[in-house]
This record gives sequence, structure tokens and C-alpha cells, in this order.
Amino acid sequence: MPFSILLAHFLAGVFLANGVPHFVSGVLGRPFRTPFIRLHDGRVSSPGLNVFWGWLNFAVAFALFFYIGPFSAAATSDLIAAAAGILLTGLLLARIFAES
Repeated sequence: MPFSILLAHFLAGVFLANGVPHFVSGVLGRPFRTPFIRLHDGRVSSPGLNVFWGWLNFAVAFALFFYIGPFSAAATSDLIAAAAGILLTGLLLARIFAES
């Protein structure tokens, strides 16, 4: 498996993990931080903006999984790369959100 495809699957896992808290918070009607908070004077973003941001993260993950590097659940290297991206991003987000 070429390194570039494994990197694409790792990054897809990163975007997938990052999209979950934003999308879920938005769907639940809760404001949450996004990269756009500077537009709102440092406050949290609206639920609608979080749904959009989560969806955009999912779209990037989908493109990386299926268009940049064809993902195969039968390929152990594909699963490990994606799982590593999800795990590392999840741990990073847990630390960031615990501090706020």
C-alpha cells in the first residue's frame, strides 16, 4: 500500500473524528466552538454553523476515504491508518475540550 494512500486514510480518520462533536452538538441544538468563533467575538458558534462544520468534515473524510485512496475494510493497513487518525484526534479533542 503506498504511503500517500495510508496518509489519506489517516487524515480521513482525523476529519471524521473532528466532525462528530460539531455535528452532534448542532443536531442537539447546542452551541459549540468552531474555527469560526473569531467571527463571533470569541463566543461559541450557533448550532446551525456546527451542523454545517461537522458535515463539511464528514465530506472531506468521505473524499479522502473513497476518492483519494480507495478504502477497503478488508485491508488491515487501511483500518489501522484510519483508526489511528480517529484515536489520536479523539484524544487531542478530549484534552482541548477538557481545558475549556
